[in-house]
Amino acid sequence: MKLLFDLFPVILFFVTFKFAGIYAATGAAIAATVAQIVWTKWRHGKVETMLWVSFGIITVMGGATLLLHDESFIKWKPTILYWVFSAALLFSNLLFRKNLIKALLQEKIALPNQVWRNLNLGWSLFFLVLGFINLYVAFNYTTEQWVNFKLFGATGLMFGFILAQSFFLAKYAEQDKEQN
Repeated sequence: MKLLFDLFPVILFFVTFKFAGIYAATGAAIAATVAQIVWTKWRHGKVETMLWVSFGIITVMGGATLLLHDESFIKWKPTILYWVFSAALLFSNLLFRKNLIKALLQEKIALPNQVWRNLNLGWSLFFLVLGFINLYVAFNYTTEQWVNFKLFGATGLMFGFILAQSFFLAKYAEQDKEQN
């Protein structure tokens, strides 16, 4: 359910684009992110930092797209978001000695510190590269192809990366079972 909730603005963007074009889709994505914030605040009382970051980026880049009637701004939005994720993972670890991946997952799996560092670095590099891939697709293919990539390509790459990590981490889950 969380996955669908997280993908809601992207799915609504995709569907709206197919029926009404890039500018209506941009407005729908902004509205969907606002709805996510309102729902999260009402349901949980607190909105996660990354949702606020996403809201800020979609509002600025989507607003520029609508105000200037220039779709290039919305095409930059995923890249900026991916690069913010990448920087947050990398710099929180380097500057504050806080491994965000470990903070998210340590209750689910026990891993040696070096594996947590590698996992954190891997996600940081993944988001960095995904940002460059988005820019390549956004500015070398049609807007329709970019919209399709945004939903299917980027999401597929993320699922593939998660699956690859699952295979890598499976041995640690097995070790954890054997110790219990």
